[in-house]
Amino acid sequence: MMAGQGGLEKLSVGVLSAEQQEKLRLFKIKTRIENEKYLRSHSEVEVLIGDFVRDVLLKRPADICEFAAEHFTNPNLHMVIGSKMEGNSEME
Repeated sequence: MMAGQGGLEKLSVGVLSAEQQEKLRLFKIKTRIENEKYLRSHSEVEVLIGDFVRDVLLKRPADICEFAAEHFTNPNLHMVIGSKMEGNSEME
């Protein structure tokens, strides 16, 4: 795709000023810290991702995108993850 055809052009950090680079660096650090805090306070995310990866490895779907869409839109997903979290807390 050529630049200017409605897509984003490939950006280069070299075109940022020193001030912009520093702001970007600080933003990245802040974002990583916030992400880490969120993941530490939401143990269900680890269970959710682990369950998905396990299913992918066991079932080896031909279309991973379709499989992921079906997996994460399962109306019973919250119950499945909740029961697995209860099982994990009993093992501790």
